[in-house]
Amino acid sequence: MSDSVSLSIIVPVYNSSKFLHLLLAEIEKERKNENWDLELVLVDDGSKDSSFDVIRNLSLNYNFIKAVRLSKNFGHQIAVKTGLGLVSKEYVAIIDDDLQDPPNLLPRFLKVLQEGYDVAYGVRKKRKEHFFKRLSYSTFYRLMSLLSNIDVQLDSGDFCVMKLHVVKNMLKLREQNPFLRGMRSWVGFKQIGVEYERHSRVDGDSGYTLKKLLKIAMDGIFSFSNVPIKLITLLGCFGLFFALFYSGNLIYRYVFFGIEVRGFTSLVLMISFFSSLILICLGIIGEYIVRIYDEVRQRPYSIIAESINVEL
Repeated sequence: MSDSVSLSIIVPVYNSSKFLHLLLAEIEKERKNENWDLELVLVDDGSKDSSFDVIRNLSLNYNFIKAVRLSKNFGHQIAVKTGLGLVSKEYVAIIDDDLQDPPNLLPRFLKVLQEGYDVAYGVRKKRKEHFFKRLSYSTFYRLMSLLSNIDVQLDSGDFCVMKLHVVKNMLKLREQNPFLRGMRSWVGFKQIGVEYERHSRVDGDSGYTLKKLLKIAMDGIFSFSNVPIKLITLLGCFGLFFALFYSGNLIYRYVFFGIEVRGFTSLVLMISFFSSLILICLGIIGEYIVRIYDEVRQRPYSIIAESINVEL
């Protein structure tokens, strides 16, 4: 690209001290090749290693670095949302710190935006994770597509480039449990998916534990779908139909055939079945109530403990 492009890149950082220099080298190479007017926003999400010390040292050599250290680990989505509030350039990119989303794809995304789109997001054509993780991701995206009120592209992630006005509209959604790709879809504008082959991690293990993955999945479903709450009504109707049918069958057999009801086993099964349904329904209601409670408290979604080249 011959003309200079004004670009912000947001990178959530977590325990990445061993390979941050590799990420910076790749970004610097693209910056020089593409003549970017760049600001690199690094958000240290409460790393337990020396990631922020490494960032501080890197900032001495790369004057386009802006960085913040969060006071604790708030989670990937909160870290990215914090970064979104710090950008100022015309285009805004989100990439991971482990080089699974390679910086050399950003010029391709930017070219798409210059053709008239507002958002270009990555669609993973091939993943390098183990089978169980790939199956989990695939199941989640298809479940999300089935249940949600928004159009979420299958196998898409947070890796994307957006125009600044899209970011500003996303930040209007003051959600305490953000699901960024859902927010990105909800605000609308002209969006397009760009297929790419996702690389393996350059080093170490992913910070996404099963617990964190489940939280993101639940945030996505409960934030952008009312199907779970409607499911309670369907379960209630099913339970009522089952109870009426079973009761009618017992009365019919007793009246017309004189068959006495020997009901201890049946009673135990019925109580267990409907008690389980009740607990499931209470759990679904509880998920919505917890999210309402989070919003009502209006706590800040993150706390910045330290910054580099950022006016707070």
